[in-house]
Amino acid sequence: MIEEQRNREEVPFWFDPLCPWAWVTSRWLLQVEQVRPVRADWRLMSLADLNLVQRKGEGLSEQYRDLMERAWGPVRVCAAAAEHAGRGILGRLYTAIGTRCHNHRRRDDPTVIAEALAEVGLPDVLSAAADSEEFDQLIRDSHDEAFNEVGLDVGTPVLRIGSTAMFGPVIRRAPRGEAAGRLWDGLVLVAGTEGFFELKRSRDRSVKPYFD
Repeated sequence: MIEEQRNREEVPFWFDPLCPWAWVTSRWLLQVEQVRPVRADWRLMSLADLNLVQRKGEGLSEQYRDLMERAWGPVRVCAAAAEHAGRGILGRLYTAIGTRCHNHRRRDDPTVIAEALAEVGLPDVLSAAADSEEFDQLIRDSHDEAFNEVGLDVGTPVLRIGSTAMFGPVIRRAPRGEAAGRLWDGLVLVAGTEGFFELKRSRDRSVKPYFD
């Protein structure tokens, strides 16, 4: 079993804990781990930094700008947790936060962070990072690692297969079992194609992600 884990391909996956689309894709990647020899390597990106700093807030509605201001909190806490306990804690903390924010629809509940920290055995004092800029550079360094490759005209999720970083896959519902594996296989083929840049299909704005 140890040897099997060691031989798994690391798949860097950049997420913002507040993004519902990244959440669905992350749950798909966990399914892929069950049927293919891969392992998610959870890394941080920040929608707030992307939209408010790098894109300078251009074209944002007042409602979305407010959401981006609130998006700083969860990702800052994740960064503080990684600094405190190592980056290996990110997967469990992401699941704890995401389950509450997305599956339980408690995105605006201020108790979510404290509950998530407690669930994974981290001290509540880390929740103070939500209102601090102390870990912003750590977030930005991780963020830039992805977006220097994929560009600023995309968001999250971003993952890397082999040497190819890409935006997506953006999916409404996470495939399970072998269906998850087949989607992975397709992405591996695309990522391995020299000169590959983009696949895109317009998304109906009324379509919302589905949380199992």
